[in-house]
Amino acid sequence: MHYQAINLNEKLSTLNDLWSPKVVGEINDFQFKIIKIAGDFIWHEHQGADKVFIVLEGEMFIDFRDGQVKISKGEMFIVPGGADHKPFAEKECHVLLVEPRGVVNTEA
Repeated sequence: MHYQAINLNEKLSTLNDLWSPKVVGEINDFQFKIIKIAGDFIWHEHQGADKVFIVLEGEMFIDFRDGQVKISKGEMFIVPGGADHKPFAEKECHVLLVEPRGVVNTEA
């Protein structure tokens, strides 16, 4: 068997588009996705599935209907399933997402 680590910085360097996640690994029914973000995304929710945001570089914010969270490099946050939220970043931010396979964003 061939063993090789996944270099997230190398994978991120291949991404050109913002807000366009790329699957870099899977375990059981979960996917690990890298994404570059900047500016605002839409209000949405994840059909009742929790989603993990891990900031690899930069900082991002997630607005909720009743508050906001700031996530900086080296930090993670779990968005509860069904929570309306709107992620954004003032400057380009690199994020690792962990979510169940097949989850679709539903505009809120």
